[in-house]
Amino acid sequence: MGIQIGDIYIDTPVFLAPMSGVTDQPYRKMIRKQGPELVFSEMIASREMLNSENSGIRKLKTDCEAEYPLVVQLAGWDPGDMALAAKMSEDRGAAVIDINMGCPAKKVVNKFAGSALMQDLDAANSIIRSVVSAVSIPVTLKMRTGWDSNNRNAPELAKIAESEGIQMVAVHGRTRCQAYKGEADWSFIKKVKDNVRIPVIANGDIQTVYDAQKCIRISGADGVMIGRGAYGKPWFLNHVTKFLKMGKVLPSPVLLKQKTFLLEHLDLMMNYYGFENGARMARKHITWYTKGLPLASESRQRIYSTKDLSSLINEIENLYENALEQMAV
Repeated sequence: MGIQIGDIYIDTPVFLAPMSGVTDQPYRKMIRKQGPELVFSEMIASREMLNSENSGIRKLKTDCEAEYPLVVQLAGWDPGDMALAAKMSEDRGAAVIDINMGCPAKKVVNKFAGSALMQDLDAANSIIRSVVSAVSIPVTLKMRTGWDSNNRNAPELAKIAESEGIQMVAVHGRTRCQAYKGEADWSFIKKVKDNVRIPVIANGDIQTVYDAQKCIRISGADGVMIGRGAYGKPWFLNHVTKFLKMGKVLPSPVLLKQKTFLLEHLDLMMNYYGFENGARMARKHITWYTKGLPLASESRQRIYSTKDLSSLINEIENLYENALEQMAV
């Protein structure tokens, strides 16, 4: 099941998807410590990076030793900007560059970046060629099945990408116009797989280890990329890897272990962002970790209003203690 990306060999291709506002360095470290062999940065706008805007530079901050091999994902509409941003990323330690042609967000597609590029394969080709030519490290591509149901041209774009030197493609099984509605069409991904010789990775709606297995069977893909299925579950990718590799279904961590994961994640975020920004950005992660726990909704309101780290930790400890008591009744 292994794949080769340049000089990087991945034994079991189970990848963390690039997700804006989610796959920052603290989150990647949490995932990486559990075992996945390759993680992707959150999407970085090439123009933002080149203009040295704080958010772009922050997203490019990496811990090369802990995160290697890290894939840096870039988005943009100008081939020159994309090439320069790719070279900058390589110089800062990226092991692989990934080109984003899959983001459905309006603020991205309105600039003719992300999945908007699937409407103009000549423009897409120019960007791919520029990025591949600019760096000495492997370049990969993430896309959707197409712009809409009448224009599902992922097989054609994948073929172009392969001819220009792209070494792996990942396909989210929805069109841009679907966004995240409906179901991912894993069977369509097989058309991409049948059209190229480079590795193809399937993405979309992988919430369980059985989903991953079924997705690979239906799509014929060489591996899977997991996004929302890993929300609040940094152990999930490792569980998928173990299942695909050995057929072993690992149980979810006990609740106290899940609390340990959350507190460790919070510590990483506070060290990275500081308390004020870290606490604000941690809210979505706290919601994901504690989803479904008894009295979680009421506890989160107190957690979100804390003014210092000690109070934040105390409220999380109380949430899990109360949840355990309720579950024992």
